[in-house]
Amino acid sequence: MPVNIIPLLPDQLLPIAGLSLGIAEAGIKKSGRKDLLIIALDEDVKVAGVFTQNRFCAAPVVVAKAHLASVADGQSSIRALVINTGNANAGTGETGLADTQVTCAALAELLNCDSQAVLPFSTGVIMEPLPLVKIVSGLPLAVANLAADNWFAAAQAIMTTDTVPKAVSKQILLNGKTITITGIAKGSGMIHPNMATMLGYVATDAGVSQSLLHEIARYAADHSFNCITVDGDTSTNDAFVLMATGRAAPAEINDRESLEFNLLREAITRVSAELAQMIVRDGEGATKFITVQVEAGKNRDECARIAYAIAHSPLVKTAFFASDPNLGRILAAIGYAGIVDLDVNDIQLYLDEVLVAERGGRAQSYREQDGQRVMSQSEITVRVVLNRGAAAAKVWTCDFSYDYVRINADYRS
Repeated sequence: MPVNIIPLLPDQLLPIAGLSLGIAEAGIKKSGRKDLLIIALDEDVKVAGVFTQNRFCAAPVVVAKAHLASVADGQSSIRALVINTGNANAGTGETGLADTQVTCAALAELLNCDSQAVLPFSTGVIMEPLPLVKIVSGLPLAVANLAADNWFAAAQAIMTTDTVPKAVSKQILLNGKTITITGIAKGSGMIHPNMATMLGYVATDAGVSQSLLHEIARYAADHSFNCITVDGDTSTNDAFVLMATGRAAPAEINDRESLEFNLLREAITRVSAELAQMIVRDGEGATKFITVQVEAGKNRDECARIAYAIAHSPLVKTAFFASDPNLGRILAAIGYAGIVDLDVNDIQLYLDEVLVAERGGRAQSYREQDGQRVMSQSEITVRVVLNRGAAAAKVWTCDFSYDYVRINADYRS
């Protein structure tokens, strides 16, 4: 069961003028489940993307990046996204690239646009041939049920080992105009920064220049999807796509120093962070949601390195699952994070409000029962105070349970 996720109801997800979503059951892996999604965009919608850094990236990632680059000059625009689950189309070589191009061409013909105006995405099993016939056969049905209010079904269509659909809607005021932001994401395992086995799609009806949309997408990813880890594995297929339709107001935001830009960037980042946290809360086999917060560091990089060392540690994560305050494991992770000039005597370690360690060892005030109480909670904050500067970083993770092993052992069967 996911950790403290209250899924939105379908009517709580707000449509975004300028785009529509269509779903089909193509039978890509299993029959009777939504596994194909199309997001159709009006001609002038702006699109930005952030993709996996895995060098073995999937064919759809290669093609999507190329198609985005082809419209970067502003002479044309992205008109559709096509997403399939059940097959990653990764580790499939030239055949996988060709199959991706065929998928884009088939959807472009249905939507009467150029194939380079289609961005492809896939998620599922790696090194399996893409079931091209099933996908192409499912596209007409997905096009036929395109609708602006299909966000909830879209969130269901991109799920793999997820146990709940992940979706968020928010509204803000910009210059007296109501701006809507709606997003969906998938991810549960193979989750690690740069990005994860995650797909995220966020749209807004605000107007923003192409260059600033790219800035917002990168900033939002760095403060959300790149701040989560379930198991330390960076996937081949990760993608985060941000779309701005400009339908809520005619004025386009083109000044990064403006209040409107900063308000929009923060709102999109909040939506992205909620989606990212849902991914961790629904981590494969997760029973606990853990925030690792490192503060008072020299710079953000060293804070992040320490946070990830803690969050990645199987020993730390299994201790959280067992509610066992074996907290020397956290100290060990801090120590091997690679900060060569770190003075451990300056560090303070907290579990929630409980001071666990200081001056290089157990805090005099620490009591085992206090650590046990915090470790038994479903939500826990690990706070590390370095006392060597003003920088900070935060990472969200979950525990490792027996079910994580079972889910991944059985994944292909």
